[in-house]
Amino acid sequence: MTRDAVIVSTARTPIARAWRGALNHTPAPTLAAHALAAAVERAAVEPGEVDDCLLGCSLPQGTQHTVGRTAALRAGFPVEVPGMTLERQCSSGLMTIATAAKQIIVDRMDIIVAGGVESISLAQTPALRIEPDASVSAIHPDVNMSMIETAEVVSARYGITRELCDIYALSSQRRTAAAQAAILDRRP
Repeated sequence: MTRDAVIVSTARTPIARAWRGALNHTPAPTLAAHALAAAVERAAVEPGEVDDCLLGCSLPQGTQHTVGRTAALRAGFPVEVPGMTLERQCSSGLMTIATAAKQIIVDRMDIIVAGGVESISLAQTPALRIEPDASVSAIHPDVNMSMIETAEVVSARYGITRELCDIYALSSQRRTAAAQAAILDRRP
């Protein structure tokens, strides 16, 4: 018998600019906990029914080092609910969703909470502990390229302007709003 994995609820943290604003010093587990609690409540499941909590984070250090577990605890999930932190740079959050689907389809778990979180203001600091391995850098000089440098390379290589990014972001937000409205329209 085959199983399908479906997304039954969503929630997101607020987005803010790094190093400024009201959320500047809010740890990633605290940010994520609000979204986790809201998603579980919207899905009408009890936190104790969650089989696993997966959170992606591209800089898993400081308060983010075990964010899958600490955010679950901060959200009020029982200590019996495990948490996992995945790091795959920009696709960390997406990787958690793919992994959650695998856990449902293959591992036969029933309820997985998955997503991504980052608090750059608290992670990308002078204490940032990312040190290149010189032997790897000698073979692959771009291996430790920052995400902002990567964005500049992609922009130049494929002609992606800031204006095109803004148009895409607005389109994405509109599609998200339309999908959320459609879900609300179907509720009894």
